[in-house]
Amino acid sequence: MKKAAAVDRNSISVHVAEHDDHTPLGAVRCEIDRDLRFSTESLESYFFSQWREEAYDALLLAAAVEFADRSCHRPVFGWRRSVQLRIPVHDIERWRAPAVSEPLKAVLDYLTGDSWEITFCQRNHIAQKPRQSSLALPPGVAAVIPFSNGLDSRAVGGLMERKLGSRLVRVRLASRLQDAEGLKRRQLAFTNIPYKVGGSGRFVESSVRSRGFKFAIISGIAAYLSGATQIIVPESGQGALGPSLVPVGQTYEDYRSHPSFTIRMERFFNGLFAKSITFSFPQIWHTKGETLRSFIEECADDQWAATRSCWQQSRQVGVDGRRRQCGVCAACLLRRMSIHAAGGIEPDEHYVWENLSASSLEAGVARGFSCARITRAMREYALAGVLHLDHLAGLRRRAAESVRDVYCHQLGQVIGLDRPHVREKLDRLIERHAKEWSAFVSSLGLKSFVRNWAAEAQS
Repeated sequence: MKKAAAVDRNSISVHVAEHDDHTPLGAVRCEIDRDLRFSTESLESYFFSQWREEAYDALLLAAAVEFADRSCHRPVFGWRRSVQLRIPVHDIERWRAPAVSEPLKAVLDYLTGDSWEITFCQRNHIAQKPRQSSLALPPGVAAVIPFSNGLDSRAVGGLMERKLGSRLVRVRLASRLQDAEGLKRRQLAFTNIPYKVGGSGRFVESSVRSRGFKFAIISGIAAYLSGATQIIVPESGQGALGPSLVPVGQTYEDYRSHPSFTIRMERFFNGLFAKSITFSFPQIWHTKGETLRSFIEECADDQWAATRSCWQQSRQVGVDGRRRQCGVCAACLLRRMSIHAAGGIEPDEHYVWENLSASSLEAGVARGFSCARITRAMREYALAGVLHLDHLAGLRRRAAESVRDVYCHQLGQVIGLDRPHVREKLDRLIERHAKEWSAFVSSLGLKSFVRNWAAEAQS
């Protein structure tokens, strides 16, 4: 009897289909309006003046990439997967052109560490156009900035608004409207991501490295439709460069906010939209703490404390029925360290782990949070967060000169600076991070579990 062929869990073929389209045997069906659902109201906030089929197709592409990324396991040993993706588009010649298809593959392969093969087919039905609204952007829009509820987003958005005024347009990176009624009254453009990706019952992969592609696509489309030529990346140095300088374990480097990723996105946008759209990093050589201090001093805005940085899902960080931030993942620790460096004060009650000076992880949680809820994953997130910030602080001590020289040379080629200049700026960034980390850890006291974990990592 013939044995059945083994199923390769680390490769996938996804067929994005219209409702009356056939899906080939062996391919995963991803149906438009079922697995990829577009919001008419949200689309109106994008296509408020003119319907652009290529922009809609780019949104569909971003949604389909996310679906495929989340639907395929990564290897137990290793990282790379093989992903085949078929997408229906309005203008097949535009998408099949080498100036579009080749940069698209290059950017996805580089960002995710996988091998992507994307093919395009002609749509059977033209996508339904949203109603045109009376919204008018201010004249002479110069730049767009992705706007989440994060600390960097709030601070850099405020700093750049002082320079550009109404010529800066914010693009909300959220899947649902915040303050929906207020936004309707003000008729803002680009109010939230205009689609949702379903199929959570079959999603098996949580790394989702394609998230950076999703946010870059959303920002690029907003720039294209508004006439802007620049996308401002709000990440400070630790967020833009840190993940690639200090990768986690044996995983592929995280480039989602790195200039080497965005320059590849620029080539893709140039081919797709026939327009030059560039990414800029105004705070890349500054720490998050320095960025926040500048914002506090220059903008006199105390709303930074209302932002969120936590990676954890809402159900995991509730205390007495209220959502908090965990306080111990890498994002939360960087936030708390940066607020300390900026001289800001934030209530301990914003976090599940209220007390980082406690002698153990269990002893640091809020009273209303049972220690039984501390999962192995939470503990690993906390340890990984401490190690990431500590390793970045010790990078000049740990990394060989030759390794840092290669990194600076490659980064310099992307941002247009010579290697010595990049090396000087990078060394200054790491040194500043190290001082902020040391001061923060010292402030927690000798018995702090954070301090002890960092000391163990250095021994």
